Amino acid sequence: MSAAAAAPSPEERVRASVLGMILFIASETMFFGGLFAALFTLRAQAPAWPPPGTPAIDLPLPLVLTGVLLASSATQHLALEAGRAGDVRGAGRWLGCTVALGLLFLLGEGYEWAAFFNEGFTVSTNVFGTLFFTITGFHGLHLAAGLAILLLAGARARRAAARGRRVAALESATLYWHFVDGVWILVVTSLYVLTALA
Repeated sequence: MSAAAAAPSPEERVRASVLGMILFIASETMFFGGLFAALFTLRAQAPAWPPPGTPAIDLPLPLVLTGVLLASSATQHLALEAGRAGDVRGAGRWLGCTVALGLLFLLGEGYEWAAFFNEGFTVSTNVFGTLFFTITGFHGLHLAAGLAILLLAGARARRAAARGRRVAALESATLYWHFVDGVWILVVTSLYVLTALA
């Protein structure tokens, strides 16, 4: 077998931007892993969880926001598939839906934070408050960054599709968006569901 026959075709190769995003996601996984390790370590050592001073954790809003993010992963997958098929308008429509759902999620999180602040629950209330606002805050920052990445990738994908090239930027952005959505599943499970059931 010749070396040329063994080499992957251009369509089969992992693009540099996709590989770069995979490595970036790996580093972000370690970052969030450290936050969740701190949460579960402090929770295991606490005599009571959640600590005194923590307001009741209501599940309806976080579960609705979870549905919003899961829907955004679906619309982003459809945007990527449309981009791969050369359907620039379809990709743009689905990408617009993803961005709208992401903004809706951030508005919901902002509403929840404002409600907690009005109750006097802040980052300095207790260790749960520190962890809650740190984890949800960093997730929100990552989601906002994801929205910017999606918009930039959408513009690059339009240019790439016009030249008949692969939409690698959209592939990378989609990987990141799915990562941020996956992190939220861990956030809602550990900070909301397990705390509400404690």
